Amino acid sequence: MPTMALATLVHPTGSHPASWLHPSTAAGGSTDIAHYRALAQLAERGMFDLFFIADTPAARTTNLEAYARFPLFMNVFEPLTLLSALAGATTHIGLGGTASTSFSEPYNIARQFASLDHISGGRAAWNVVTSANDFAARNFGLDRLPPHGDRYERAREFVDVVRKLWDTWEDGAFLRDRESGLFFDPAKQHPVAHEGAHFRVHGALNIERAPQGQPVIIQAGASDTGREFAAETAELVFSSDSTVESGRRFYADLKGRMARHGRPPEALKVLAGLPAIVADSEQEAEDMYQTLQALIHPDVGRMRLGMDLEADLSGLPLDEPIPPERIPASANLHRAYFEHILGLIREGLTLRQLYMRYERGNRTIRGTPRQVADHMEEWFTTGAADGFMLTFSVLPAGMEAFIAKVVPELQRRGLVKREWAGRTLRENVGLRRPPNRHVAGG
Repeated sequence: MPTMALATLVHPTGSHPASWLHPSTAAGGSTDIAHYRALAQLAERGMFDLFFIADTPAARTTNLEAYARFPLFMNVFEPLTLLSALAGATTHIGLGGTASTSFSEPYNIARQFASLDHISGGRAAWNVVTSANDFAARNFGLDRLPPHGDRYERAREFVDVVRKLWDTWEDGAFLRDRESGLFFDPAKQHPVAHEGAHFRVHGALNIERAPQGQPVIIQAGASDTGREFAAETAELVFSSDSTVESGRRFYADLKGRMARHGRPPEALKVLAGLPAIVADSEQEAEDMYQTLQALIHPDVGRMRLGMDLEADLSGLPLDEPIPPERIPASANLHRAYFEHILGLIREGLTLRQLYMRYERGNRTIRGTPRQVADHMEEWFTTGAADGFMLTFSVLPAGMEAFIAKVVPELQRRGLVKREWAGRTLRENVGLRRPPNRHVAGG
């Protein structure tokens, strides 16, 4: 029986916007390598397959009064630097990080993630994003992000070039043969000659082929364009559906697109987003959640909602609905989040009710170990997910509770492995090692 893949998206103090206010969290954890090391080792003990760091290459520079109360990406490590440090503190867990195709060059990304794969012994994963905020755009000479479709066109070509660079060298190209005096076999180098709409690359990557062949590609786009891109390129996809029914539809739609790109369904694993609060009773879990919700400052509530609605909600009364004239006609950033908020607005909720309900796609599961395991089993066994991207409202306490209470229950049901399948991320989540395109049959 196949087992579910487990991943965790780690924010320094937890995923809840008020997590840093909770007394159980380390308020200074965002730049404390010992804190991250302990979290990664904890996740590895819990048989998690992937430790994932999200990122945006920017600090917020407006609405600082609100961000001072919700310091999202305001003081964090650069992901590849952090993950390289964590590679030496772990042995099995995959190490995934975000890097933007809008504000990087393919050669740099190819080299950095190939290096991480070598440093970690085959555990690197690249989350391909096009970026979704104008704060980042302004750091790279733009006033605002290019249109959604244009960003994906660049991303598609970007990934193509990166993968070509990862195949610069065949496996076994570096002989290190002192007797013959050959360090590498010249016949096994294959320089890239790429001329495209966005990139012109002529050259070779200066590091041997990665232990995994290629680092794992992650993608999370939920729009139609994003799904098509994922079906073509991704190996792990993060989904953000709030019901098992919508999860099944997403899963079937995404896997159904793969054939036209010459890919079998098993070449891609869908990890459903799952914020989870686990306690000995359902009421205790609910109380923990409501305690955190009560810590959300109204300025933070307005800002978080406005960020994904792409609207200025400042000055609006909290206990009235958002006026229609404040609601944009369409989204340019996160379309899935935008549509979710529109659905809540149609329910007639007030601004306060909206920001208390809105969770960026996923609803936090609050319950006992058995209830959380039941939820996960239903999604996994009925075609809604191949595994889960777990987030915890507060860290490390939320992860500790899940590992102590839920993982053993899932293992008892045969849904989570008790031993590692191998040393690489690909082996542990059931993805094949890609052959080199320059080798016969590759």
